[in-house]
Amino acid sequence: MAAEAEVLDELHRLRARVPQLTGALAASVDGLVLAHDTPGVEPEGLAALTAAALGVAVRMTDAAGRGELRELLLRGDHGYVATYAAGDSAVLTLLAQDRVNVGRLHLEGRRAGGRIGELMDALPRPDDAAAAKAATKNPARSVANGASAATTAATPQTPAKTTVRSTMPRRTPRTTTPRATPRTTPNTATSTES
Repeated sequence: MAAEAEVLDELHRLRARVPQLTGALAASVDGLVLAHDTPGVEPEGLAALTAAALGVAVRMTDAAGRGELRELLLRGDHGYVATYAAGDSAVLTLLAQDRVNVGRLHLEGRRAGGRIGELMDALPRPDDAAAAKAATKNPARSVANGASAATTAATPQTPAKTTVRSTMPRRTPRTTTPRATPRTTPNTATSTES
């Protein structure tokens, strides 16, 4: 596949730009190796562990209200493991020595992740390829399937779980602050005469 060769070229260029990198791996979000340059490390195991770590990290960012996961950085005694989002369906995992400039690692990792994401997102998805293949084999069947899909789409379905989020801004409680200076007018008693 041409995309795998381009991804591997990107990994090689990345390792040339950051000499402290000891490995680079591009994998699908479900743990399948797309391309790797990881001498001394089993790429399949690293891809599977990356998918597991991503699952936990995604849940953590969601629970903390921090939005979509962008990157994950781990530091061990002998260096770093950094994982970056690469489009919708892939991730980039980098292995680096302990003496790496972490800012440079992030800069280059984010750039390479963006390029790899563009390459992987441009590929046709397996579902799209199967539908296109079926349409070319039997156009009548694809039209019939399209009609049944349109009928199914017109039928309202109840979602399994509904999350309702308000578009109104959150109301923050009003806080009162004590006055910095006391009142300057003394309280005077008032008398009433009849």
